[in-house]
Amino acid sequence: MAMDRVEGTDRACEAECAGTSSAGLSGLVCNIQRFSVHDGPGIRTTVFLKGCTLRCFWCHNPESIGRGLELQLHPDRCIGCDECSRVCPTGAQEVTADGERVYHRELCIACGACVEVCYAGARELTGREMTVDAVVHEILQDSPFYENSGGGVTLSGGEPVYQPEFSLEVLQRCRDAGIHTAIETAGNVPWEKLALLMPVTDLVMMDLKHMDPEKHQWAVGASNRLILANARRLVETGKPIIFRTPVVPTVNDTPEEIGAIAAFVAELQAMRRAGNGADPAPLSLELLPFHRMAGDKYNSMGLDYRAKDLVPPTKETMAALVEVGQAYGIQVRSR
Repeated sequence: MAMDRVEGTDRACEAECAGTSSAGLSGLVCNIQRFSVHDGPGIRTTVFLKGCTLRCFWCHNPESIGRGLELQLHPDRCIGCDECSRVCPTGAQEVTADGERVYHRELCIACGACVEVCYAGARELTGREMTVDAVVHEILQDSPFYENSGGGVTLSGGEPVYQPEFSLEVLQRCRDAGIHTAIETAGNVPWEKLALLMPVTDLVMMDLKHMDPEKHQWAVGASNRLILANARRLVETGKPIIFRTPVVPTVNDTPEEIGAIAAFVAELQAMRRAGNGADPAPLSLELLPFHRMAGDKYNSMGLDYRAKDLVPPTKETMAALVEVGQAYGIQVRSR
């Protein structure tokens, strides 16, 4: 039921991504994380946008998947004031005759009325409509840190290409202010939308989750055909690219699977060298170990956390997989 809710929300988002964005000068932001050091070089501000075309069952940011506002519930914080049931316009927040507190997610319209009166923080909305001006204002506050560390701004998600015009305007404004710009993309988007961002993007970080189309479909709910095609097109732009692979047990944690991804990156590197001369912009592969820290997020959103029983890869496993990738003559690193 809960996953159907998210997928239903996403179908509207896919239509928006395929056509002309109506976001204009505002967009739906999931979170803005300052002083980030894992989303590109230096100290960065990472802007997480809502909406994604994939359904990775281990996703570390499930709150960013759906396109619309959603309510996260934290029962352990509830102090029993019952203000939420008093103000809820649809009866989604109920206190039964025997005093039990019940949340009917299917009735919730994410209006935020319960959040405003929940002083304990047991309820919170994920997502907020923000103007380009408001987002850029937050980004610019840390300009000295970008200058001193070689950092900048990264648009992530979700999928920043879901809101292409909004992302374009934010990146352009940052570029005009002399700030290094980067995007994190799953690549499962129409090429023309991704290409729209390239003139104002200094660095692309793109996921490569699996080379086998059937296993890719099983793991994330979509084929890898468009992703691989976009990877080749990105290489032709000459932009620096960091390909990223989340190493997930049962999905892609074998030497053979990582080797296939590394071989593809090596192919792209050879293609770039052939087309851009002796000193092209770098390509590299980053292996990201799966972790289970997102479990509470799934619970708060009423989603089934299918990865809850997976065991994160050890440091030794990650080191061995890095060596597998490096054997293909490419730059490979792991966190």
